[in-house]
Amino acid sequence: MITDLQIAQSFSDNQKACGGLEEDYFGLLYLEKEHGVPHEKAVNQVAFGGNDYGLDGFHFDEAKRNLYFFQFKYTPSYGQFKVSMQRSIDIGMDRIFGSPNKDPNKNQILMQLRSCLIENRTQIDQVCFRFVFTGDPNDAERSRALEKLREDLENKRFYVEQFFHPRSVRFVVEFRSSTGKIGGLRATEASAKFSIAVSDNISAVAQGGERLLSFFIPLVELHAMHQALGARFFDRNVRYGLGESETVNRAISKALREIVIDATHDPAVFAFNHNGVTLYAEGIEEEFDELNLSSPRLLNGAQTVTTFAGFLKENQDNPNLSANEDRLRQIMVLCKVISNADDNFVTRVTINNNRQNPVEPWNLHANDMIQLELQDKFAEDLQIYYERQENAFDQISAEDLDDYGIKVDSKAVQMLKLTQTFLLTDGTISRLSELRRVFEDDKVYESVLNKDRLHADSRHILLCYKIERKLRKLTDDIKQKGPNKYHFAPRARNLIWALGCQGVLNDKDKLEELAGSDGHTLVISANYSAYLSKLATGKIAPLLAAVMADKEYTDSIAEDKLGFLRTDAAFQKCMKLAYSKWKWVQKRLI
Repeated sequence: MITDLQIAQSFSDNQKACGGLEEDYFGLLYLEKEHGVPHEKAVNQVAFGGNDYGLDGFHFDEAKRNLYFFQFKYTPSYGQFKVSMQRSIDIGMDRIFGSPNKDPNKNQILMQLRSCLIENRTQIDQVCFRFVFTGDPNDAERSRALEKLREDLENKRFYVEQFFHPRSVRFVVEFRSSTGKIGGLRATEASAKFSIAVSDNISAVAQGGERLLSFFIPLVELHAMHQALGARFFDRNVRYGLGESETVNRAISKALREIVIDATHDPAVFAFNHNGVTLYAEGIEEEFDELNLSSPRLLNGAQTVTTFAGFLKENQDNPNLSANEDRLRQIMVLCKVISNADDNFVTRVTINNNRQNPVEPWNLHANDMIQLELQDKFAEDLQIYYERQENAFDQISAEDLDDYGIKVDSKAVQMLKLTQTFLLTDGTISRLSELRRVFEDDKVYESVLNKDRLHADSRHILLCYKIERKLRKLTDDIKQKGPNKYHFAPRARNLIWALGCQGVLNDKDKLEELAGSDGHTLVISANYSAYLSKLATGKIAPLLAAVMADKEYTDSIAEDKLGFLRTDAAFQKCMKLAYSKWKWVQKRLI
């Protein structure tokens, strides 16, 4: 195991010659101790300072015929890998295997690595990407943020395939601890490639080099991709299938039945009535009348794919399905495939192609890194699923939930309600009436959904989040104190929720007890329900009464214009009074 003292000593001995920060010498010591690389060689195989393309070190083991790439983090936190993994995905793999001369300021390690690659091209049988830190690799394996980044990195293996072509070289991505503990070894298969027979296609190239191909694809080919890739096929989409209850999906099911089961409609008509689908592929190879798509992902068309899968399952025992298989294979949809594009471009394409079913602005943020990190937070802290993709929770198997460390019998935290909880504890209750703007305005969005939220106590978040589910009862409790005096309570729901959060967070005597008993589940216990009712009638009600008695609102009340109950100013008036009565101060979930 590498110690602080060893790192400090190595930094002292080599900093003058190598430069960099003290933490950079963790990687140097790892190469020397774990792989037995002589010091004189190791210093040329470790990055000291920046401009590393997500690569901190490398080593070629001639005996094992393995080429190792390293990212080193001298910390137990796997979260430190996120930025460097993204850098490897965005430009690192291209610089290493594709276009090393694009950057005139490339550092020494890249030059050394390219020399090693070229000299040992025929000797390398396996490329291993190792992320080394001092924590538990199993924790890194369960991270949804790292899982996405890992899969994105694995999807870049086509760079490796192109460099070593025609030889087949394995590609492995893994997490390791400097203590010797390793995570699950996952050797990626050859890039998931799908060959599609295409007689003709239309192509276009954007100014940034992004490429578009358009052609007709058999629906069974899309189904084959879905079957092979599973949920990963939807990774870049904003949601999962909407279910059979949706009008669009009922229409698709009806059309499939008429074409295949009833044999009353022409298969060719399906393409006339369908808007088409959009895919993103890491690579496209054209061979005569075939297209080979590497690691395709669906950007638009989830409803079609999931409805088709449901149709096949529902009719698997129907003899007409097999008897009319030729009709099934004749069903085509128009397909656009995007390639050679970065994440931002793909995201814009996804947004602009998801229009045939209404897409809310919050859906479009499903794959933001902060959303992935919140998903990790709730899983790690509470073993609760955070549903960032619409309808995802109901379509994930119990086995997958267990793999992610989620309590199988739990419910899911919803993105929209969580955002509302943050807004209310921030005291910006007015923004609940303009939620679209929160998700459409980047500055507003980043002020609400930011990394500070990751430091909040997840139990406290859940206590505040659950108050929304009791609002009807709380308003009824308040009205029962005086039906005439508190007749307005239903119109102050958001204010009651916001004050309820502050009441819970300011209760020094009960907060930790409540967090222990009710902060680990979305179920609302009888104890917590009774606590909230007492809070509503004993403290929130008099605060509301004081606001209604405020002279500033006399005219509005006379005209039955109670919109002020949904303003930040009304909340601040309540908090000012709550401070004078019970020393409440505004508590934010950060």
